[in-house]
Amino acid sequence: MPAWPGGDCPNCGDDMPANLVRCRSCRSLLNSDLHTDTVDIPAFVPLQEIATMVDVEPEGFYIDCPKCARELRIAKKYLGEHVGCKFCHEGFIPDLGDPQLISLFFYTHCPECEEELRVARKYIGQKVACKYCNGKIHFVQPSRRSS
Repeated sequence: MPAWPGGDCPNCGDDMPANLVRCRSCRSLLNSDLHTDTVDIPAFVPLQEIATMVDVEPEGFYIDCPKCARELRIAKKYLGEHVGCKFCHEGFIPDLGDPQLISLFFYTHCPECEEELRVARKYIGQKVACKYCNGKIHFVQPSRRSS
């Protein structure tokens, strides 16, 4: 079947460029070899949305002071450094491996909405949705600090 060579539409007479299937004005078929029942319109199939999962590390931890047991917010960069409690002024070295230091929560920011999240440590390694924007997040183990 030859392609439409261009020229006047056989139905309305408007000049149409080459390689068209239908007239731009009246929508009639330009090639006499084509019939409306020969072109099947495919059924609409919606594509599944692709969800992106972002790996997020904890930015810091909530650690209970070993002296007064008050909860302290300690940034990840201070792990292994000497810090002081802002309540009892007792100094200690926060280490997540120390069984005497209790850390049940960490904090980080959602990469999509930038809201700060307070997250239980049991969710490290889990895939979750942000409670503010439903963004997909994968909490990963904190990387080792290079000193």
